[in-house]
Amino acid sequence: MSVYIQEGEEEENPEQVPTSPEAEKNIERLRTEDRAKVTLSVSIRERVSTGIQFIYNNTTSEEMVATTESIADDLMRSIKSNDAIAIDISTLKTSDEYTFKHSVDVATISMIVAKQQGLSPEEVREIGVCGLLHDIGKTKIPNAILNKPGKLDDDEFALMRQHSTYSYNMIKDRAEFSPAVCLVFCNTMKRSMEADTDGCVCGENLPYAKILSVADIYDALVTERPYKKAYSQRDAVEMIMSMTMELDITAMKSFLESMILYPVDSIVELSNGEQARVVKNIPHYILRPVVVGLTSGNVYNLGEDINCANIIIL
Repeated sequence: MSVYIQEGEEEENPEQVPTSPEAEKNIERLRTEDRAKVTLSVSIRERVSTGIQFIYNNTTSEEMVATTESIADDLMRSIKSNDAIAIDISTLKTSDEYTFKHSVDVATISMIVAKQQGLSPEEVREIGVCGLLHDIGKTKIPNAILNKPGKLDDDEFALMRQHSTYSYNMIKDRAEFSPAVCLVFCNTMKRSMEADTDGCVCGENLPYAKILSVADIYDALVTERPYKKAYSQRDAVEMIMSMTMELDITAMKSFLESMILYPVDSIVELSNGEQARVVKNIPHYILRPVVVGLTSGNVYNLGEDINCANIIIL
């Protein structure tokens, strides 16, 4: 599968205009808290950051498996602490280093999506392990290739595509990992020659792999790299929504229903020129929440009111 990365500068947020009395009244009347989101406490964030760095810097260590499972357990506790069923990706920030942050992001998103699909707690935990380790084979790729600011040449590209095989070889001999985890990496290795997307995890009939694919592509799109600028979260979601031929529809639907793109109380700019406050998110309409115009006090139910069909969030 292919993902086309669009480069472009994000516009700065405009200065917020004062809120009119009518708007205040409608905001108070309609404001609905977001669904419970994953929150990583400072202590868990620190443990996860330290642990993921240890894993990727000590891939042959006897403690690698135990550390991976410990991180997965920390993420499970964060999800269970407030019965989280949604995620705001911008709040994770476990590390400034791409590989570490990407691995934790993919694991956390995948775990929430798996929970949304009704997978068992043990399956949610296992998919977290898969997400944490899905890029482990890249530790055998030279940094000069991983972080090359330009296009890879044929030899470099061929070496980069070996990372799935490296990942499988590094996992298969660790008896501590469950057969389900090993199967994901085995299938990823077999399918790697069909995947052109950076880090894409593919799978035929494996629910884990289908979920990981969506999470992996989304996080790669919203993360800046030396060779590409980041998509905005909105543009990345639109890209995911367009990939109906490449991604599993059930996994995509669960992902879209798990993400919160515009948290309640966010200030957004509408295509009609008005600034508005988000007062309610609708799971089936990730790009189109209910908002209240700050000046007019008008209520725009972007997802369900046909009269708002021509209004979008810029």
